[in-house]
Amino acid sequence: MGKVQIYTDGAAKGNPDGPGGYGVILQYTDRSGNLFEKTISEGYERTTNNRMELMAAIAGLEALNRPCEVELYSDSRYLTDAFNQGWIDNWILNGWKRGKSGPVKNIDLWERLLEAKSRHRVQFIWVKGHAGHPQNERCDRLAVAAAEGDSLLVDEGAEEAG
Repeated sequence: MGKVQIYTDGAAKGNPDGPGGYGVILQYTDRSGNLFEKTISEGYERTTNNRMELMAAIAGLEALNRPCEVELYSDSRYLTDAFNQGWIDNWILNGWKRGKSGPVKNIDLWERLLEAKSRHRVQFIWVKGHAGHPQNERCDRLAVAAAEGDSLLVDEGAEEAG
């Protein structure tokens, strides 16, 4: 099973009405020590920061063409804590409800993320955003550029996420 590092970030220019984008860097080192890297980014007309954080993780995992051991780095506690603190397991057990605070937001993306993650062994690692982490800073630039791009996609789930 190959080992891959995926760095992710999402950005939105105002929740939930602003445009947003995500940026991803995938890195893989082969047995000879050669580093391979791929970047992915897309922008959306109307979305939220949390949706873009999830989309970044989804895009990174969906880009893998075989099962891998993945270290997925994100500055989103929303994303990393959902897995590291067991929130997602509780949400699923409770029918995607968070108790008294109502239904979980972004169920469409959580389900897509679980599907994308299912083939891999994924470790979610939180990094502090805007703190000089080189790959996180690059992902942020990719996400912001995507949000400011001319060919923005429509985020069909943004209505329910708002």
